[in-house]
Amino acid sequence: MKTQPFLAITSGFLAVASSLSAQPTLKEAFKNQFLIGAAVNQRQFSEQDARGAAIVKAQFNSITPENVLKWEAVHPQPDEYNFEPGDRYVEFGEKNGMTIIGHTLVWHSQTPRWVFQDAEGKDLDREALLTRMSNHIHTVVGRYKGRIKGWDVVNEALMDNGMMRQTRWLKIIGDDYIVKAFEFAHAADPNAELYYNDYSLENETKRNACVELVKKLQARGVRIHAIGTQHHNKLASPTLAQMEKTLVEFSKLGVKVCITELDVDTVASSQRNTSADVADVTRQTGTDNSQASGLPDDLQQKQAQRYAEMFALFHKHADKIDRVTLWGVTDADSWLNRPGRVNHPLLFDRNGKPKPAFDAVIKAANPPTIPIVP
Repeated sequence: MKTQPFLAITSGFLAVASSLSAQPTLKEAFKNQFLIGAAVNQRQFSEQDARGAAIVKAQFNSITPENVLKWEAVHPQPDEYNFEPGDRYVEFGEKNGMTIIGHTLVWHSQTPRWVFQDAEGKDLDREALLTRMSNHIHTVVGRYKGRIKGWDVVNEALMDNGMMRQTRWLKIIGDDYIVKAFEFAHAADPNAELYYNDYSLENETKRNACVELVKKLQARGVRIHAIGTQHHNKLASPTLAQMEKTLVEFSKLGVKVCITELDVDTVASSQRNTSADVADVTRQTGTDNSQASGLPDDLQQKQAQRYAEMFALFHKHADKIDRVTLWGVTDADSWLNRPGRVNHPLLFDRNGKPKPAFDAVIKAANPPTIPIVP
């Protein structure tokens, strides 16, 4: 009796592994173009989720942690660090020969309130917060020096209107907090690649603001190796023309581009909201659960075509792109799922099986078969 659940799980895992072994893999299809990555959760890199871990090992040659290296997880209290999950994440990547990415050092979200306050709950002054930032970055980056290839140093510092986001970092330190974060990260690991990461950079106003931000960093002598553009996309937006313009403009800065958090939202009611602000997405609850029983065939095909066009574009500009990372492994893992809102944004379904979008991406490695229509 006790062996039945184990046998069922094992049988399902073997079926998925067998199915995957018969398919060409993502990392093989794009091996001469760019890295193919996935955002992994703790159950996957600890291999509690054997099915998810098997997909990651078979398909991807780069990994990014969803949460375990964010401030609230790795440094929950002033004198407390929790490195056990981060250590296991890095060990998983090393064991499987993957390029390991660190996410993220300085962000307005998932950062504890105490970071910005003294023992009495009052806001720190500039120097005190800089010291706290420096200590955190040196401790976290220093622990994985030479093991993590690159870090998202600053995440989402720009608003959609191109203005600087009014975070506690900005209000207390000033607009050079980004410079300081990059300087601290470089000092902690001089050989690590350093990235600025944001969403909606395909929109002209925000793209231009990002270009100016990077130019200012470069003028200050800051080491910045790539811009991470998240690409939490819809079925029809942003346009391919917007995406291509962004790749070209960023490459003119002399930096690489990383597609860092790719998915394609399939829920109809969310197609109107083009923001990928985590707070906005979190508030999208209970309004559309039309895909609870699965993704209809017509949307499967629309999503597949969307992925095909995007990857054909990435292939065209492979000389500018260092990495393309899917934000999750299967549809069941996606951050876009909410109570009352089932989503299907990735290449593998809830059972770990490749979707039509997976096949479309594999075919897109051969661009003549996939026309690019802006």
